[in-house]
Amino acid sequence: MIKRLLATTLVSLVIAQPAMADFWSDAAADLKGETIRGVSESTPPSNYVRDVLAPAFTEATGIKVEFETTSWDQMYDKAIKDMEANSGIYDFVYIEQDIIYSYLARDFLVDLSEALANKPELKSADFSFDDFTTFIDNFRNENGDVFGVPMEAFIKVYLYRKDLFENPKEQAAFKEKYGYDLAPAKNFEQYRDIAEFFTRPGDQLWGTTVQAASGHPASFYEFFESIAPTYGVYNWGINLDAGAASVENGGQMNSELAKQALAYWVSLLDFAPPEATASTWDEVASTFAAGRAAQGWVYGENAAWIATNPEKSTVVGKVGVTLPPMNDGVMADAEAGKGYIGYYDGGAFGIPYSSKRKDAALLWLEYIGQPSVQADWALAGSRVVHQATYDDPKVLAQDAKADGYFTLMKEKGYLFKGAPEYPFHAQVREAVAPFIYEAIIGQLSADEALDKAAAAADAELKQLGYSKK
Repeated sequence: MIKRLLATTLVSLVIAQPAMADFWSDAAADLKGETIRGVSESTPPSNYVRDVLAPAFTEATGIKVEFETTSWDQMYDKAIKDMEANSGIYDFVYIEQDIIYSYLARDFLVDLSEALANKPELKSADFSFDDFTTFIDNFRNENGDVFGVPMEAFIKVYLYRKDLFENPKEQAAFKEKYGYDLAPAKNFEQYRDIAEFFTRPGDQLWGTTVQAASGHPASFYEFFESIAPTYGVYNWGINLDAGAASVENGGQMNSELAKQALAYWVSLLDFAPPEATASTWDEVASTFAAGRAAQGWVYGENAAWIATNPEKSTVVGKVGVTLPPMNDGVMADAEAGKGYIGYYDGGAFGIPYSSKRKDAALLWLEYIGQPSVQADWALAGSRVVHQATYDDPKVLAQDAKADGYFTLMKEKGYLFKGAPEYPFHAQVREAVAPFIYEAIIGQLSADEALDKAAAAADAELKQLGYSKK
């Protein structure tokens, strides 16, 4: 009888207890019905946010998410104009790794570390800045506070067609013509030979991709963040101590090594498909996925889908992933922390100071920063921002299908580097890029283009107050 009474009492107590909602619905209790708006570039990781994470967040919190994915230039233009005007159109914006320093210098962004410390009731136990890879350090200020929650990070790798490189007939023909074995290039002479060998327009096959849109910043970035570093010219050739880019003022932008790099890169257009001079990062990925190139520098955000998604790629199961070719000494520089072998790209979502819905946006950034959402996101966008993601069974399975892309990123990512920490990033890019475009279309030689580019960079740095002369 006593046991029965105790059991009845316990059941009554359980029934009497109010149902405990989870953190997200509790924290958003006063925010339900709000709508937050964001903008980003239309990339695989961003599209996953729009299609999967945003609806899931709305279901968990009752907060609606209107997320606009657009072209890179439109994304940047819309975000910065909104923040400059303090209009509050956007509650979260994509912050590219290379532009964060400009945003911090202009006080555009909410300090997320401070915001969470001030409102502990909005802090999820499943969210911690400590869970992220070291890529999050790109979004800290000098005090270590975080201003962006990383949503994508990837390295720009050398992709090659394994089915071509491992074909016995191709191997024999290549060795007969060039005198050495066909294999992924370790240096630029080898890369050029391979590009020439596989250029077969009649078969709709070319030897290399080239990200050389003649009028788009993508070509500036391909040269200064992928090609120049592998030659040994780092940080755009700018000497920040001297506040100069030109050799005569202490920089390296128009050094002989830089000129060799530009001349070589432009020469690869002879072995690239006709769309190369209109190719940004998106078109390069499409070119490779369509089987139109034997090798190329390709942003890692595209590596996994090119290698594994038969709905979008014709080269599934045929993709090799490795480190880019480079000059002697570059690897040693990278291992010693004195240089780098390519671009570690990515971005984060931050909250503009002009946002009118900062609390709702803060919850949103925590939601996408949970470890639990990372693995499927990595599969969709070849991006990793949490260390634990590398060991997830789903990611390990895709890694095997993508020729070890994630393993390469995990083990060799330290050899790559994001853009220089320049608050003047956009201004100098705009001053220099037109001369790169002119080199692409043949209006200037490599020497002429970089002499003019370095002079323009020097003038811009002087106008902005960085020149020491």
